[in-house]
Amino acid sequence: MKILEQATYNKNDFKIENRQYIYNGFIKVEKVSLKHRLFNQAEYTPPISRELIRRKEAAGVLIYDDQQQRFALIEQFRVGAIDDTISPWQLEIIAGVLDGDETPETCVRRESLEESGCEITHLEHLFTFYPSAGACDERFHLFVAESTLPEHGGIYGMPDEGENIQLHIIPYKELDALFGSQRLCNAPVIMALQWLKQHIVTLKA
Repeated sequence: MKILEQATYNKNDFKIENRQYIYNGFIKVEKVSLKHRLFNQAEYTPPISRELIRRKEAAGVLIYDDQQQRFALIEQFRVGAIDDTISPWQLEIIAGVLDGDETPETCVRRESLEESGCEITHLEHLFTFYPSAGACDERFHLFVAESTLPEHGGIYGMPDEGENIQLHIIPYKELDALFGSQRLCNAPVIMALQWLKQHIVTLKA
């Protein structure tokens, strides 16, 4: 077996002593008291108290167009970046939270129409990951999709949900400059654009 293919411990190696919700709003916050196994020991930790932010699963997609040699990013205000030294208006891929029992694929197709007007058919799944497992249980499903992009960007989003989203259509040739800027500040957009950079190399091979 290759190293790290299997976790050292699993869900049977921790014990929850108490858990309760201390906030229930747009997000939920749970107070959890637990103990977990120590590496290379039979003992458990002393009781540990943690706040757990509970969020719905989310999904996002990078839309690109090899024929046009362009890709799409969106820009919107993010309260989590309110103290950012450059701007709380962040560059991102199209994304949203799963609504009810919808699948990640259905979610990104819906969000693509709402945030760019683009209709997606074929999706390629890259990763599913925890953006901030130290404090939050959110899982993010990351996709890429090739689709015909509009000639120009525009303003999109659902105003009744407080969304005000600007769509940017960016040429492939500007990708390196974008990586050299300070405008890429969240994991999904960085991961997706790293994939795109490798994809462009493959196209040229």
